Amino acid sequence: MFHPDPGASSSDEFKGFNEARRIMWCHEARTRVYERFEQTSFIGDTNVAAVHVDNTTRADRVFLVAFDKAGQQVGVDTLYIDEPNQHLNIAPEFDHEFTGMNVVPHSQLDQAISRENGWVVNLKVLREYDPLADRRATQRAVFLAHLQDMMKNGEVRGFLFGRGESNDTDAA
Repeated sequence: MFHPDPGASSSDEFKGFNEARRIMWCHEARTRVYERFEQTSFIGDTNVAAVHVDNTTRADRVFLVAFDKAGQQVGVDTLYIDEPNQHLNIAPEFDHEFTGMNVVPHSQLDQAISRENGWVVNLKVLREYDPLADRRATQRAVFLAHLQDMMKNGEVRGFLFGRGESNDTDAA
């Protein structure tokens, strides 16, 4: 049986671990949205400006409705959820509200948003997403979050930035 260390009960004890976990969850959400949208024709269709993701009506599928820049419906698709990790939860980096996407008032897209049964993906931002660059940035962020805990616990006393091959690396 595991007995936690009484001195380790502080909520700040694993602050870096908790931050790393949050960073990974966000990365997984972005990656999932991108990969699932690659299964549709919407990313390649430049006429599609936004997609409403109805992720609340059915547990076993996600209904997608595509809209043009004027907010008029231009297509539909359904993505089936065979595993829980296929669900399309909100990824703020792609959400129309967080990206500042303009929605034409009283358009079909505006009406879909008002029903509050999902979220809207800004396709311009999704098309610009670079999964490899995001993965690399996430790896660095997770490492730095863990480094915070490791330095606090004395597991790391210093480190080098760079590749260690040149003389102009900085020691911390």
